[in-house]
Amino acid sequence: MDSLKEDFLRFQAKTTPHPLALSIKSAKGCYITTTDGKKHLDFIAGVSACSLGHRHPKVVSAIRKQTKKYLHVMVYGEFAQAPAVNLSKELIALLPENHQSVYLTNSGTEAIEGALKLAKRATGRSELIGAQYSYHGSTHGALSLLGSEHQKVGYRPLLPDTRFLRFNKEEDLNLITKKTAAVLLETIQGGAGFIVPQSDYLKKVKSRCEAVGALLILDEIQPGFGRTGRFFGFEHYEVNPDIIVMGKGMGGGLPVGAFTASKDLMQLLEENPKLGHITTFGGNPVIAAACLATLRTLRDSKLISQIDKKEALFRKELQHPKIKEIRGKGLMLAPILEDSKLVDQVIFKCMDQGLLLFWLLWEKKALRISPPLTITEKEIRKGCAIIRNVLEEL
Repeated sequence: MDSLKEDFLRFQAKTTPHPLALSIKSAKGCYITTTDGKKHLDFIAGVSACSLGHRHPKVVSAIRKQTKKYLHVMVYGEFAQAPAVNLSKELIALLPENHQSVYLTNSGTEAIEGALKLAKRATGRSELIGAQYSYHGSTHGALSLLGSEHQKVGYRPLLPDTRFLRFNKEEDLNLITKKTAAVLLETIQGGAGFIVPQSDYLKKVKSRCEAVGALLILDEIQPGFGRTGRFFGFEHYEVNPDIIVMGKGMGGGLPVGAFTASKDLMQLLEENPKLGHITTFGGNPVIAAACLATLRTLRDSKLISQIDKKEALFRKELQHPKIKEIRGKGLMLAPILEDSKLVDQVIFKCMDQGLLLFWLLWEKKALRISPPLTITEKEIRKGCAIIRNVLEEL
């Protein structure tokens, strides 16, 4: 065992008993190189986080330029700092008209916490509704709206007044009542197997929310920033959420999150009490600079317009008898295999052959395919050929 892996296993807290434990030397574009010199084609992208691949030159340049000016200077919301201000301004320009204010955070789960607090503050209600098999993060508020009891049982008590509907099941919409502060949904359910909304489901949820005075919060942490072929996933479904939560792909590889809402809503966090939501490092200038470079690259290039074509190529190249269906949209795809044992075998054998795949949280028969948006057609064909060959061997 190499010393880096040994020290990783010995000193660093882990999230599972059996991490992949690859020892990383470097990463560039769509490839990760391990300390033994082996290159791996990356179909994970840091779990949808590295939207422009690894060390994109425009992101690296923006980071370097900002480090020559200043790093952290003051807690969030007190000083005007160009990277955060420009990021907020250009982000708002991409959103519906009722989104006029951005709150920048350190992560997606922190943004979820802020969004839930804002909804309760705005409505004066306490009931929060999530979806079965949802995932929004691991902090106590986000965990309370996570749709798997197995994941929560060891950490109760959590937030009271939480309820769960079944995603895409219209008959559950009557759970949303005048007691409901907010409904929190992933635009496309991630851990559940990249489940897309059907039959105007999100529009119907929003209509029900409006009828009872509840707010709709859409979690765009995975679908956002181009991954589905639109800048935000909800753009496919003609729905206008009251609060949008984002993270992952907006940072170009650095940790970040944000939630957006109308000016009237967001101002509720300023008074009664003041400091209604506080973060020290949210809007950090170096991270904001990386986010701004990511946003501009996605907005001004043809990357997003190419996603549909890349999705079609994946679906074509992954035709195989052992792949039962391919769920998802854009470059968040989930080939469904026969069982979880085969998924495990495919992931480990592909890793041995230089292709990185990963699991989904709740759908154990799924392979995660969420590569950088910069992936080329040649790299798609190469990775899919490895998957097909491994399936043949098994």
